[in-house]
Amino acid sequence: MFDISFTEILVIAAVGLVVIGPERLPKVARTLGHLLGRAQRYANDVRNDIQHEMELEELKKWKTSIEGAARSVENTVRTEMSQFQQAIETEKKPSAAMTSGSPSGPVAEPSPPPHSSATTTAPPTTPPERLTPGADTTDTVIRRE
Repeated sequence: MFDISFTEILVIAAVGLVVIGPERLPKVARTLGHLLGRAQRYANDVRNDIQHEMELEELKKWKTSIEGAARSVENTVRTEMSQFQQAIETEKKPSAAMTSGSPSGPVAEPSPPPHSSATTTAPPTTPPERLTPGADTTDTVIRRE
């Protein structure tokens, strides 16, 4: 803390011994030691408080940057969701107009899938099922997975 050499301490002790006297010198030295310890603790507390305030300031800056990034992500997600919803709504509008029999023209019937026969049957009301491998089409074995 202070740049005091050993010889300077001896000179100060000798002067203190002469001025204060041998009876009161230990008491004064003890008091000076306590005062010096308090001063060092106070200096350390001030240093720690300053360092703590600096860290708090850094954390506040970091917090604001994180909040800004979170707002940016939130805005991006909201715009993407609104664009997605608009795209879904625009896809639903033309298909709803075609199925409601609008005056735009007749609705073309969908062609049957290539693997089905020429006669159409009602769609099954049960969930789709799988045929077991190697089963004959006449003796169909149905297994649910």
